[in-house]
Amino acid sequence: MTSNIVHALTHDAWPSKPIRLIVPFALGSFTHTAARSVGAELTALLGQPVLVEARAGAGSFLGTDVVAKAAPDGYTFLVTDNSFAVTAILHDRPSYSLKDFTQVSLIADAPAVLVARPTLAASTLSEVVELARKEPGQLTFGSGGTGSSAHLAMEAFLLKYKLEMTHVPFKGVAAAIFDVSAGRVDLAISSIGSTAGYIKDSRLRALAVTGAKRLDVFPDIPTFAEAGFPNYDMMYWFGLMAPAGTPAEIVNRMQKAIAKAIDSEKVKEIFVGSGVRPIATTPEAFAQIVQNETNLWSEVIHRGKIKAE
Repeated sequence: MTSNIVHALTHDAWPSKPIRLIVPFALGSFTHTAARSVGAELTALLGQPVLVEARAGAGSFLGTDVVAKAAPDGYTFLVTDNSFAVTAILHDRPSYSLKDFTQVSLIADAPAVLVARPTLAASTLSEVVELARKEPGQLTFGSGGTGSSAHLAMEAFLLKYKLEMTHVPFKGVAAAIFDVSAGRVDLAISSIGSTAGYIKDSRLRALAVTGAKRLDVFPDIPTFAEAGFPNYDMMYWFGLMAPAGTPAEIVNRMQKAIAKAIDSEKVKEIFVGSGVRPIATTPEAFAQIVQNETNLWSEVIHRGKIKAE
């Protein structure tokens, strides 16, 4: 009886100390932007500091592992993207699995955009594909690391259209995007949120976006279907997770706080201005999204013979 009372009081008192949001990517990604903007709103809503920590490395593996091993007490959460559905299946002997996490809520989703260095001798997606077929393996594409969502998104396109390019992995998608803008790498696929500033400043040439329609903030960028490649589509998502075993009461309270946070004018301005849609889901709906992604990327990893580095 006493332990049950203490257990209940612990939940009722949550949060009674600062909360950590672990981002398993290098600074400069939209995931960091999302975590910081939402974290600021959560601080006001929950009455405790919500601190964002960058724990990059091994293609999001290191930071994700930190959360997998954290106490399930509601004070450590993971803010991640599609890469989460990949990391645990890419490594032969991962120290964690998908079962080590409880999904809390999506924060946002966004189309993927294929970008090129401004000096590339191909100004449309069709011209890029033609160039890739003439010179197999000569074009390069950057990503945030082997097995990252940017890596697999490009691999999925290459597999679908039987193309060959050379992968250049970086320690974070921000570094990859920067090197494309600097002309050292030819191409990259990333979320529109991570590339919007470069596109607006003409430091990247946007070739196509995923989704059924063009973006309001970038109406000149054609969709993949409009560019002649209707069978390719993917969406980036960004979401919040907790260690498995985190009490349902805390998960549900955090989910409700997330829904309020992303509905704030400050967050909506940041997200929508970058072509990103704020969206909250139930834990169950988010868990189904993760499972669907896991099935999709498992096939890409197998067909592309992708190995962890």
